[in-house]
Amino acid sequence: EIEKATGVDIPYIFDEEGEDGFRKRESKAIEQLCQKKGIVMATGGGAVISERNRRLLMNTGIVIYLTAPVESLFDRTKKNKNRPLLQCHNPKEKIEQLLKQRDYLYREVADYQIDTYGKGVQQITSEIFDLLGESY
Repeated sequence: EIEKATGVDIPYIFDEEGEDGFRKRESKAIEQLCQKKGIVMATGGGAVISERNRRLLMNTGIVIYLTAPVESLFDRTKKNKNRPLLQCHNPKEKIEQLLKQRDYLYREVADYQIDTYGKGVQQITSEIFDLLGESY
C-alpha cells in the first residue's frame, strides 16, 4: 500500500526520508486500512513499534503472528533488496536484533500465533482458516 500510494519503492523512501519518514507513512496506511471491513492486512515487520499501530491492530481485527526461526527468516529475505534494514554487513545478526526488539510487541497484539517453520503457504493458510473458523 505504501509503494502504491507514493509511486516509489520502500528503499527509495528510506533513502529520502529515513526510517522515521517510512514509519509515518506506514502508520498512515495502517490507519486507513483499519477503517475498511473484510480485509487481510500483512504489515511490515516494524509496524508494531508504534503504540498507536498496536492499538489500532488490536482494536479493529484479529491479529495472527506468523513466527519462524532466525535462520528461516534469513533464508527468506537474503535476496530481497526491498528490505532496507537488512542491507547491512550481517543481515542475520540484524534479524536477531530486530526480533529481540519486536517479538514481545508482536506477542502483545497477537490473538493467535502460528509457527511457519517448514510449512508451505497452503498449510499455513489452512491453519489460519482453522483458527478463524467458519465466521471468516
